[in-house]
Amino acid sequence: MPLSKLRDFLDQNNIKYLVISHSVAYTAQGIAALTHTPGKELAKTVMVMVDGRLAMAVVPASYRVDLFKLKKYLGADTVELASEIEFRDRFPDCETGAMPPFGNLYGMDVFADESLANDKEIAFNAGSHRELVRMTFTDFREMVKPALIPLVSGKTGAYAA
Repeated sequence: MPLSKLRDFLDQNNIKYLVISHSVAYTAQGIAALTHTPGKELAKTVMVMVDGRLAMAVVPASYRVDLFKLKKYLGADTVELASEIEFRDRFPDCETGAMPPFGNLYGMDVFADESLANDKEIAFNAGSHRELVRMTFTDFREMVKPALIPLVSGKTGAYAA
């Protein structure tokens, strides 16, 4: 039950949210199409290593994380994509690649692209490749407390160096 940890957290904090079940999909663009969610409202979680520490970079599904922007903003020595081996065990309740952007539940920082704040709602994977959670961006920001920074390049995909 990947959704249980997230659902428990949201319920304990009296957060209103909607769970959307869909056919199995492994890409953010595929999920957006299946759930009829605009790509700019669907957030994808990209795992990064910042000076050897795991962190989450959260961007609209239709964009890439600009690793150079993140490195510059943080003043970090290194910022790179995390390999599946580096993060898989940190999310025992999630399917690999479907972790929700709630780093606070997993002991890690969250950096979210500032453009996500332009929409009233945010949707994201809920720990599986079959469930999506939709909630207000205001509640997401309050619960996660991400650093809102410019994180995207103009290209679509997973990342940009």
